[in-house]
Amino acid sequence: MIPLDSPFHPDNAAGYQSWRASKLADYPTRGEDLIVPVRDPKQLSDAEYSALWGRIAKTNMAIYASSMDESEDKDGPRLLSAQFGLTHLDANWLADEDGISSLTPQDEGAAKRGEFIPYTHHRIRWHTDGYYNPPQRRIFAMTLHCVRAADDGGENDLLDHELAYIALRDANPEHIRALMAVDAMTIPARADETGTARADETGPALCVADERLHLRYTARTRSIAWKQDAATQAALKALEELLESRPAGVFTLKLQPGMGLICNNVLHTRSGFSDRPEHRRLLYRARYHDHLNNLRG
Repeated sequence: MIPLDSPFHPDNAAGYQSWRASKLADYPTRGEDLIVPVRDPKQLSDAEYSALWGRIAKTNMAIYASSMDESEDKDGPRLLSAQFGLTHLDANWLADEDGISSLTPQDEGAAKRGEFIPYTHHRIRWHTDGYYNPPQRRIFAMTLHCVRAADDGGENDLLDHELAYIALRDANPEHIRALMAVDAMTIPARADETGTARADETGPALCVADERLHLRYTARTRSIAWKQDAATQAALKALEELLESRPAGVFTLKLQPGMGLICNNVLHTRSGFSDRPEHRRLLYRARYHDHLNNLRG
């Protein structure tokens, strides 16, 4: 249940308007505004930390730019994440043994990772990570660290999910009610060679946890079933049209070696890309069950 005094409650018009005004005030206009140079991701200085947190507090995301270059050292992004309270990794079955995924193009034979789009050269449409996870394993935050960039392509579009919420609520508050319904979306069961790996998972697309807004979404149609009533379909269409229109607030960036995105699971895409067998694009992805928090506040 969402508290009535939450700005995200559909009936709290005054609280929403106050939060909305604060959210939009001095909102960054360029992707470059998200970037903070850092000397050592493992030990952020107070100034670096403050700069990153300032961007996170406003946009739910920040980009760090370090001198790690093409170092295959997971401690950098892992320890940086921990400084913002991210410690509970989602150790999904495709992740490495340490719970962090190595996103690089692979053949089907590599633990069947090649069957999944993040491990291919293909584009990935708008989504939030782990939208298919059950409530006890919600993905509230993630870090994406670039080790090797693609020769061509591989850019990310990024959109703060709170901006999407504002656009939908301003257009029609009923869109919010529909997406918050407990049966708004269903992730169909996925079966593999051993049987059912995941049962049907039904739940809301929009929810509030720890007073933070959370969105579960994918533009894919094969891996999700939306409620077929008029209100849900209208809300879904409005969200799709919003994302296709590339509204103000969409940032486009290509992470370079040593750079990383740390965010509260914002909406994002990845363009298709090309690389070489001797120089494969490689990003480390860490998904967390925590929200980002200011531990030096």
